[in-house]
Amino acid sequence: MSAPRAWLRQPAATLVSGGVVAATVLLAIIGPALAPFNPERPTPRVLLPPSPAHIFGTDASGIDVFSVTLAAFRVDVVIALVSVGISLAAGVMLGAVAGYGFNGSRAAAWGSAIILRLLDLVQSIPVFILALALVGMFGQTVRNVVIAVAFVNLPVFARLTRAAVRSVEHREFVAASRALGVREAGILGSHVLPNSLDGTIAYASIAVGGAILLTAGLSFLGAGVRPPTPEWGAEIASGAGYIVTGQWWISVLPGLVLSGVVFSFALLGDAARAALERAGRHAVLPGEQPLTVPAGDERAPA
Repeated sequence: MSAPRAWLRQPAATLVSGGVVAATVLLAIIGPALAPFNPERPTPRVLLPPSPAHIFGTDASGIDVFSVTLAAFRVDVVIALVSVGISLAAGVMLGAVAGYGFNGSRAAAWGSAIILRLLDLVQSIPVFILALALVGMFGQTVRNVVIAVAFVNLPVFARLTRAAVRSVEHREFVAASRALGVREAGILGSHVLPNSLDGTIAYASIAVGGAILLTAGLSFLGAGVRPPTPEWGAEIASGAGYIVTGQWWISVLPGLVLSGVVFSFALLGDAARAALERAGRHAVLPGEQPLTVPAGDERAPA
């Protein structure tokens, strides 16, 4: 393990990232109420630099940047949490069906092949381009942004679950359940799936950070949440043209908040995986090898 990666798994780093994530969720609940100014109403003070009266300064419309940044927690974080929740639930169901063999059923094999080809089709399109196209086709609403972000995240959750289900399916307790006459659907729901979710859950925290970044990216390009709704990407975009003239705070300060939140979710996900590894239950994240099977267990070919 490299030195930087080892440091990121230290308890202090985990504690800091957990604290930032907890604060992020709290600000998503109460952030708009803490805003010192109305984030949607301009003031006469235009392009003021950071000061005690305006901590993050004001933008070209006179809107307090700190108030926008606080209020945007609710929009960005709620979109990310809801979209990841949807993609997690749908991905687990699809991955379970695609990975479980139902004791050699031919219909299950065909169903698995169809699901995998559909996932290949979705993943063949770059994530950001696909999300941009979906929002463009169905309209710029919060609901459509949630659906688009959930849809592009679904294949990863499905593949993680499928890999884990294929590993767990060939363990001895599954064979024992079959010998006792338990139905295949019952084995999948009661035994295989509960033991296959470690990697998927560990990845969920990383996916939330990615969903926040994707939401902000869509708004940065004008394809996300419509103004004047406070949103990080839209505020960063509104100040991008002023950086060269010295009004850096409009984009830089919300951008730093966005980066810190995304990094903390990613770090928390890495810590969750490390905890599972220490417990002897390796969580598989994209790009890594599948779950290891204990000695003596059979494993179906991938």
